[in-house]
Amino acid sequence: MLETIRNAWKIPDLRRRILFTLFMLIVFRFGAHIPVPYLSQEAMQAFLAGGGGGMDLFNPFDTFTGGAFSNATVLAMGVSPYINASIIIQLLTVAIPSLERLAKEGVEGRKKINKITRYLGIVLAFVQGAGLYVTLYNMGSAITNPSVLTFFVIVLTFTAGTAFIVWIGEQITEKGLGNGVSMIIFAGIVSRIPSAIRSVFNTYVSGTGYSPMGIIEAVIILVVAIAAITLVVYFTNAERRIAVQYAKRVVGRKMYGGQSTNIPIKVAAGGVMPIIFASSIMAFPATIVRLLNGGNVPTTGIGGTILNCLSSTGPVWTTVVYCILYFLLIIFFTYFYSTIQFNPIEMSNNIKKSGGYIPGIRPGKPTSDFISKITSRLNLIGSLFLGIIAVLPVIVGSITGNMSLQIGGTSLLIMVGVALETVKQIESQMVMRHYKGFLE
Repeated sequence: MLETIRNAWKIPDLRRRILFTLFMLIVFRFGAHIPVPYLSQEAMQAFLAGGGGGMDLFNPFDTFTGGAFSNATVLAMGVSPYINASIIIQLLTVAIPSLERLAKEGVEGRKKINKITRYLGIVLAFVQGAGLYVTLYNMGSAITNPSVLTFFVIVLTFTAGTAFIVWIGEQITEKGLGNGVSMIIFAGIVSRIPSAIRSVFNTYVSGTGYSPMGIIEAVIILVVAIAAITLVVYFTNAERRIAVQYAKRVVGRKMYGGQSTNIPIKVAAGGVMPIIFASSIMAFPATIVRLLNGGNVPTTGIGGTILNCLSSTGPVWTTVVYCILYFLLIIFFTYFYSTIQFNPIEMSNNIKKSGGYIPGIRPGKPTSDFISKITSRLNLIGSLFLGIIAVLPVIVGSITGNMSLQIGGTSLLIMVGVALETVKQIESQMVMRHYKGFLE
């Protein structure tokens, strides 16, 4: 990876793209420290602390924004509304024929869908900001001067911050390297790594007076993190290649076809999306309760028991229930997301129209059944992998008592996925420019 980046730096165009990407990420980090008028930073941090560390959406949300949420800054909403809008449009594309036709119209169709997604993201940002304002208002001291004007100032500031981040992401995608929105999330997570390291050090080394047990626990966490990174890299690049043979055909005096190729199907094709879906479903009840209850969550009674089972911060038995439910939801959403993104019948028809066939498999329904069978097996392996990566930090965090580790699996998947995708894009750019040093 370092060799690829060093070679890319020697190419003027790629060097400009790298510098532009870094500049836009620096702008994003500066924006994450501009406070919102009439809003107390201490109240936002108290609001996060009231969730019990990872009970609802807002704690991982703060991690993905690089601490902008807890600092009550203009970029507090991050790209979450835009991602939610993308998911909604993606699901509606399957259900609404007009959106499905747009998705198949090529570049122009994708531009229209992106425009719709952008506008929907702005609407969701306003709604999310309004809900957050009501919650903070119910807390009493969070808003310094409550009024209608204050409401619009705070909510519109949050909305404008989201619009600005989306614009930065689009600029990175167009003029920089990698997917802009993913790079922004990547930068937000990376910016929180020093504080996470400091938290681990204070908990297991400094806080224990440099006891051997504390140091051993810190080493165990480091070994688990390295093993998880290795596993994520391996499964992110893992794929099953389906061999396809194209029949020879004569057009005029020339013969075409006859070559062999393959269709790569990734083991973890859904990436981090199944984890995001599952964590959203698990966190939804506690998040709604907090929004309606002034930031507080009941911990006793039937309601408190149910919320503890949907949380990773309750007693041991509720944490076990949480891990089981979380794991099963990840498996479900892996298959669900694959069904939306991958159509074996359409793929089978495309192979048949191109004059191709899978060796040993008859064209038509047998081909689609064969592809479905392979996809189902890959989904099982991929869902188990995602489940382990997501649940393992929760288990380690519960055993060690460090709640900051509990969203490490999702963050790890995002960081590794974005890093690998960016390096692949750099390599493809270098191949397009026939970079001699790279090709050798």
